[in-house]
Amino acid sequence: MEIILVKDVDNLGLSGQVLTVAPGYARNFLLPTGAALPATEGNLKMLAKKRAEYEARAKAEKDRASDLKTKLAEVKLVFRRKAGEKEKLYGAVTAMDIAEALQAQGLDIDRKKLRLAEPIKALGEYEVPVRLHPELTGTFKVAVLPEDEAAEAAPAEEAADAKAE
Repeated sequence: MEIILVKDVDNLGLSGQVLTVAPGYARNFLLPTGAALPATEGNLKMLAKKRAEYEARAKAEKDRASDLKTKLAEVKLVFRRKAGEKEKLYGAVTAMDIAEALQAQGLDIDRKKLRLAEPIKALGEYEVPVRLHPELTGTFKVAVLPEDEAAEAAPAEEAADAKAE
């Protein structure tokens, strides 16, 4: 079945594209959600009129994604977590943790766009890919360091000294 995408659909295409998809996918998902229109003669004429608008919007989105990619290349997030033997974390650094840290730095990136295969469960440095645009993927660095145990022990020692006096 031929359809015209009205919205960008992940792993399918960008708005304004005419695609052939399985009839069930079009009938049960794309058409009811408003992501696509059937490729009828009238809709194709409407698409021809709006083609310039779609292309301008697509170019603007790609430029925005390109700018964000250059900003992300300079980002390095540092997480301090408790770790056990063999540098394994007691918890994990998840996509949600990373998205919150990026938001704190003024970069609004949805956690679903982070291409983290699984949560980070060990100390070290990692490169995290981000799908910014269907044609553009950026990366940034994440460092997971052990929590400073000396800083935790110092207040306990001061409390013990205070009790002794």
